[in-house]
Amino acid sequence: MFTLPCVIFAGGRSSRMGEDKALLPFGGYDTLTEFQYHRLKKLFKSVYISCKSHEKFSFDAPFIEDTPTSQTFAPTAGFVASFHTLTSEAFFAISVDAPFINEEIIDTLIQNDTKASDVDATIARSSHGMEPMCGIYHRSLQGEFEKMLQEDNHKLGFLLKNAKTNFVSFKESKPFTNLNHPHEYQEALTLT
Repeated sequence: MFTLPCVIFAGGRSSRMGEDKALLPFGGYDTLTEFQYHRLKKLFKSVYISCKSHEKFSFDAPFIEDTPTSQTFAPTAGFVASFHTLTSEAFFAISVDAPFINEEIIDTLIQNDTKASDVDATIARSSHGMEPMCGIYHRSLQGEFEKMLQEDNHKLGFLLKNAKTNFVSFKESKPFTNLNHPHEYQEALTLT
């Protein structure tokens, strides 16, 4: 079991899906968020859910809510809230809409993170490119995230290119499939 905390990011706007994808039924659970939470609880000692408000969820879990004044639906707000809430030096970040990222990928990222010294992040890279919402973020980036939030800049790719980022390449791209559009969600339902 991984001792590094895991944060599931479920506070997005879901504009491409047309409805809140965090609340879509999935894998025998009422919501995709609940599916991810129970799946990842088997791998990590502690799992948190980053969101705007926990009130939209009908199950119990440790929630990390964005600051009430934040109108930002980008992960930036969730990163700032997570660094303020957690006491750990780093945490594993995963998007709620990536239900196929498996234990092998997570383990590979954690192993590569512990081998690297003096890094700000260890992030997956697939054939699609960098996967900013699948990786380990260190507290050394907290100030950068706070600055990005203040400046309304939410480009994780830009941050990671300019930080000390350890990219780990994976040959398979299928596990990194994000459920952004209705057809991707429907296809994913056939795989569970």
